[in-house]
Amino acid sequence: MLANFMVAIEATIVATAMPRIVGDLGGFTYYSWVFSAFLLTQSATTVVYGKLADVFGRKPVLVFGIVVFLIGSLLSGFATSMTALIGFRLLQGIGAGAIQPVTMTIVGDLYTLEQRAKVQGVMSSVWAFSAVVGPLCGGLIVEHLPWAYIFWINLPIGVLTIIGFLLFLNEKVEHRKANIDYLGSFLFSIAIVALLVILTEINAGPMVLLSLAAVFVIAGGLFVWQERRAREPIISIGLWSQKLVAISNLATVFAGMVFIGVTTVLPLYVQGVMGWSTVIAGFTLTALVIGWPLSIMVSAQIFRRFGIRATLRYGSLLLPVGAAFLVFTQPGSSPVLPGIGAFLMGAAMGIISFTTVALVQDSVEWRDRGSATASIMFARSLGNTLGATVLGAVLNAGIAYFATGELAAVMHDVLNTPTGLANLATNPEGRAVFDLSLHWTFYAVVVIAALTAVFSFLVPIRPGFDSFAPRRRAVNDAIVPVGDIEG
Repeated sequence: MLANFMVAIEATIVATAMPRIVGDLGGFTYYSWVFSAFLLTQSATTVVYGKLADVFGRKPVLVFGIVVFLIGSLLSGFATSMTALIGFRLLQGIGAGAIQPVTMTIVGDLYTLEQRAKVQGVMSSVWAFSAVVGPLCGGLIVEHLPWAYIFWINLPIGVLTIIGFLLFLNEKVEHRKANIDYLGSFLFSIAIVALLVILTEINAGPMVLLSLAAVFVIAGGLFVWQERRAREPIISIGLWSQKLVAISNLATVFAGMVFIGVTTVLPLYVQGVMGWSTVIAGFTLTALVIGWPLSIMVSAQIFRRFGIRATLRYGSLLLPVGAAFLVFTQPGSSPVLPGIGAFLMGAAMGIISFTTVALVQDSVEWRDRGSATASIMFARSLGNTLGATVLGAVLNAGIAYFATGELAAVMHDVLNTPTGLANLATNPEGRAVFDLSLHWTFYAVVVIAALTAVFSFLVPIRPGFDSFAPRRRAVNDAIVPVGDIEG
């Protein structure tokens, strides 16, 4: 929980402090890259750490990742320019790539399916807590302390986390000669970074995008060739192509698109169209992050009564139902309406998140569990990036369609001023354009949510796994989960 807390609070606390940081360092044009740099290296290294955790064990890989993350945090506080800050954030992301997939893998190692629902619910509550505490801490630090403490706050937490893992995480790893696929790791990182830069910088010039696309295709092709010939590939093509893993990853990609879409678009509507404050807009998102861990915590009881197949399928239907609440939200609506929709979507994403991770983890042996878990985490990161890009493009297309002539210039000026979003609600024409444009994104969220539900229905459940009866068998006087034996 401490390890995940560092990564969870990173986004909200840095976002709160960024206006102050930019004011001190300058370079507003690089504003978005402070966030993108962290996400790029975090996403690109996730699957690499998953494989390393299968080879060397969970503890050394996780501790290494935390140490790198803390070094990046320390250096970020000493940054004297936006360029330096972006570089240190890249280092931070390299460390963060180990934390979430390996901690989730450890949960899969230590707990049965019934226990895992409760434990993952508690783990997910960290994100809800961070969503509330992060902005508050960020505001207090910026107001009373140098902004460097935004990053240095991670240092004592990270040290306690490392001590805890060294003292209490005991694992037995079979000592064998490892053949690390360094070339595959390098090619994969190059291909994924190129893809994510394309997605985050979609408005760049055509030559830049074509060059990045060429890098992605070439590096991706070489990566597949390398993985097919490597003795121990960093990504098992056979594992990722298994029907259960492949469809679970697809469902997770679309769920990630919905999540990032709601978190970026809903506050714009609540503030710019409905005219409510940032605090009220934040509460609508709080409903989303509260629904997520709550649904995971009650998953064990739901499994026991209805089975994992029904839980996944019908729980996923809450996603398009919740998205529909956004479509019916109007300028004069109560913020409770989108809040209910956000809560239902959070509950659905919690169920989808837990069930897909649990099914994938229990479908493979210990030596592949880290890679399998990392594939789900990578799919979620990719979905977040895709969702931000796709829904941002839909919003821009809506504004370009509904705002013409002088109104388009007015919209541009309003949205590019610090108080523009708050003032938009007092501009009837601009408010109407923003309302119609954001409803385009709401319809897009409904479509993506429906696709998530479709793929959730297609996730295969092997015979005998759907029942939630205790599934443990004695082997040589040791109690071993049946799923591990069958794997």
